[in-house]
Amino acid sequence: MDKLLVHGGSTLKGSVHISGSKNASLPILAATLLTKQTCIIRRVPDVSDTNYMIQILTALGAEVERSSGTVRITAANIDHNAPYEIVRKMRASICVMGPLLARLHKASVSLPGGCIIGDRPVDLHLKGLEGIGADINMEGGNMVMQAPDGLHGKEVDLRGKHGPTVLGTDNLMMAAVLAKGTTVIESAACEPEVVDLANFLNKMGAKITGAGTRRITIEGVDELDGVEHTVIPDRIEAGTFMVAAAMAGCPENGVTLHRVCEQDLKPSTDKLIESGHHVEFNDTGTSCTVKPGSEPIGANIVTAPFPGFPTDMQAQFTSLFAITPGISVVEDTIFPQRFMHCAEMTRMGADIKVDNGTAIIQGSQNMSGAPVMASDLRASAALVLSGLCSEGTTEINRLYHIDRGYENIDDKLIMLGANIERVRE
Repeated sequence: MDKLLVHGGSTLKGSVHISGSKNASLPILAATLLTKQTCIIRRVPDVSDTNYMIQILTALGAEVERSSGTVRITAANIDHNAPYEIVRKMRASICVMGPLLARLHKASVSLPGGCIIGDRPVDLHLKGLEGIGADINMEGGNMVMQAPDGLHGKEVDLRGKHGPTVLGTDNLMMAAVLAKGTTVIESAACEPEVVDLANFLNKMGAKITGAGTRRITIEGVDELDGVEHTVIPDRIEAGTFMVAAAMAGCPENGVTLHRVCEQDLKPSTDKLIESGHHVEFNDTGTSCTVKPGSEPIGANIVTAPFPGFPTDMQAQFTSLFAITPGISVVEDTIFPQRFMHCAEMTRMGADIKVDNGTAIIQGSQNMSGAPVMASDLRASAALVLSGLCSEGTTEINRLYHIDRGYENIDDKLIMLGANIERVRE
């Protein structure tokens, strides 16, 4: 099992290219099941989550070729059974339900595994699919879905306890594109990844309007075509490197990020500026340079669905605030249990108190390297960031968490001047 040794004290400078979005790639890869024709998807990040999705597509009968970030998929003849041994490894595998149900009028998908950052039930997915005509039963740990007469458009409200569901919106949108009539999704997720999926489906011949708003309308069509598509930049990877630059960047030159989307990064950008750091985008909003401020200050964060502050960035900002003078408060309203990184950072000398979904952070410059354990994807990134600014060496175990969603993060940080070693045991 790999572990990462992060030697503190390095100054980051130079530039880095941001990979394609993991969270956009997964449903787009699943959506290729909607057509018998060949689809070509570019800038798919080489991370374990996309590898699992490709394994699922292959197990379902699709022909898949992958080379240098480009995935070519032909799903001419597919099966409706998604196998447990692969599905259990990744929660996002649930997004094959919508395409299978739309195209085959039946699907059997195991309840998924994935993160341990809190209860993320599939009830809204099932509610959405039932709303357009699916009959769903639980059999031996599998969700068995049938729609013998096809799916039929209807208005469905996906409002959930903690806000809109991104994958639930994706699933219903993919199922509805081949349904008879018109489907309206109320309380839809507005995230950029949902918009990217809608753009991909529209290229295939779907008729979707309203993506990026709380109301999405899908007019069903008879069939979809194969297309080529380039995945949007990963706003969470970009945000992570922006925070790294604010924590350990060269004050004179900073760190430049290429292949970003300024609009998608606004919540992270605004919070970095509020904390006293410098962020400057080029005219097209596709590159930005981040420099650490000379007098950083603490700030408060409350996570919220897009366009609010993303829950996937709260751990990284917690690392930033741990070395920022003053008191900062981070509240996660989406996943209140998502603070397992704080206990590990406390082992490194951080002053963090966590209570009922809120972390109160007293900033300090006196953090030191220690052996720590990654508990989930974004927590592991936060530990890497803390290690960059700690005295001595931080040993990060369970590195498979970070490999789920960051493409070559250690190599990219080394290119910027970090002193990091991946140790294979």
